[in-house]
Amino acid sequence: MAELFVHPIRIYWEDTDAGGIVFYANYLKFFERARTEWLRHLGLEQQHLRETTGGMFVVTHTSLRYLLPARLDDVIHVSAQLEDKGRASLSLMQQASRQDGATSTLLCEGSIRIGWVDAASMRPARIPTSLLDLLP
Repeated sequence: MAELFVHPIRIYWEDTDAGGIVFYANYLKFFERARTEWLRHLGLEQQHLRETTGGMFVVTHTSLRYLLPARLDDVIHVSAQLEDKGRASLSLMQQASRQDGATSTLLCEGSIRIGWVDAASMRPARIPTSLLDLLP
């Protein structure tokens, strides 16, 4: 299995509902941020990819499981781990956890598939080999 990348995110008012609990759809935003930072960690900035290759990643499938809520002011750790890479898409496992001392509590997990498309036409395309070679 590929290297686990972890990105910390603090929970702000804008992330929560009236009860101070993270609104469920915001986990998709947190996962997106972690994937973007994972790519950046690998030296792949998305805007630069679009400008140099004419292509970009788009989410094509998500499946999430919610276990426990994150709350206002929590710092959660959102991970991204490559599970599978194909010629036109990548599949990642992502998790959001809260650290309580030495204990990690899983809050949400999901499987995310991102596909490569031509940025101008939005039609599926092959991921450039040079990009695939940089992925673990």
